[in-house]
Amino acid sequence: MSKNVKIMPCLDMQNGRVVKGIHFVDIVDAGDPVTCAKAYCDAGADEIALLDITATVENRSTMLDVVKRVSEVVTIPFTVGGGISSVETAAQVLNAGADKISTSSAAFRNPQLIPDMIKAFGADKVTVAIDVDLNAEMPSGYEVYIDGGRTATGVDAVEWAKKVDAFGVQVILPTSKAGDGAKTGYDLPVIRAIKNAVNAEVVASGGAGTLEHFAEAVEAGASVLLAASVFHFGTISIPDLKKYLKTKGINVR
Repeated sequence: MSKNVKIMPCLDMQNGRVVKGIHFVDIVDAGDPVTCAKAYCDAGADEIALLDITATVENRSTMLDVVKRVSEVVTIPFTVGGGISSVETAAQVLNAGADKISTSSAAFRNPQLIPDMIKAFGADKVTVAIDVDLNAEMPSGYEVYIDGGRTATGVDAVEWAKKVDAFGVQVILPTSKAGDGAKTGYDLPVIRAIKNAVNAEVVASGGAGTLEHFAEAVEAGASVLLAASVFHFGTISIPDLKKYLKTKGINVR
């Protein structure tokens, strides 16, 4: 496998703190976002994701002060998501120091937002996140969820990913609700199905619990490996993960 794979710790934020849940609920505190971001940067993370997990449901935009403070301590790119519902809110987040923005519910409700953001900032600045859950009635077996995994849409996840990809988005971030925080492994079928349907890079998100899980995600087609719990609570360190992936013939930075 010659493709470079990136390691991306994810800081889910609520009320200005890093938190972690299981299946999008049962939230526990995991520290201060600025301290966490700097520690991951120092540990060799390639990128960081900051997701304000209740911004959309609380109908507010993401916390710009946290974005500013994180941008002052990290030297790697970081993506910010949560509550980014317009070109204007995206511009505020980028101006506060984020390298990229991620949009999910707003882009689903108003797909025109995706080409508008690409036009305003460039395709390399825009990630589209897709929360999914199993639904046997969907052609792919997966349904798109919005509002932080609270609202079923009746739309097939792979069909929506294709639509997103057609706008020229370079990164698609599917998170499996079934896998989220459960540490039972990434949802490989959904990574595979989306990767086979799109040109964009696919981020593996939701469910990492062991070193093997990361290698399996790369095998399934992911080129960015996102995780939270295993990094926050010290189960797996980023240097150890990179060493392990190298032994599997996977290129890491």
